Amino acid sequence: MELDAAGRAGREASGGPGESRESGDPREAAALGMAGLHREAGVPQVVVRRALPSEPADRGSASLFVAEAERQGVRADRRMLHVGPEPAGERVAEALRVRPGAEVLARRKLLLADEVPVRIATSYFRLDLFGGTPLAAPGFVLPSLQAGIEALGHRFGHAEEELIAREPTVFERETLLLPPGEWVVRILRAGYSTGGTPVHVLETVCAASRHVFPVRQVAGADEF
Repeated sequence: MELDAAGRAGREASGGPGESRESGDPREAAALGMAGLHREAGVPQVVVRRALPSEPADRGSASLFVAEAERQGVRADRRMLHVGPEPAGERVAEALRVRPGAEVLARRKLLLADEVPVRIATSYFRLDLFGGTPLAAPGFVLPSLQAGIEALGHRFGHAEEELIAREPTVFERETLLLPPGEWVVRILRAGYSTGGTPVHVLETVCAASRHVFPVRQVAGADEF
């Protein structure tokens, strides 16, 4: 991830106040203070990069987002919004091979670049595999989430990643401080063990106008 030079130079305030909340979802409470602060001051324009797929070395770091930011000189921050069971949406349930609405473990955080909220990243885990483990504890997993998964005996086999663009939910619009009409890009990455068990589903919701998504082709796997 890198801060676009034009975006860094411009720093023009963008995005007006969000609409009023339409849901009593307790997950929204964690973002309220920061949302109010940015509405008062206006949101600076920032453009960051999110590689597809992400580099393996970055995924194994303490934080994929922070590792990208440090390499590009961006001031990164992350805030934990929620850790605990919640019902799985249809696509997450499909990826984890549970029924829609089944309780899964969610670890949701907000990612900021130069103090601007740019992504909501939520890791989902099956409770039959990770309930009652250190991954279910509040706060960030140390030394890294990847290390925490491996410490429980899971070994990475392969991953499947998809990207869609859509309108934001109320929670996403409020948390990312999106102006009216702004869309989000949702990346869903499902990671499977060597035995084919769905271990980790990561949903990353990105403010569309604050991102560029470079796609890297593996050498020898394509032609000019």
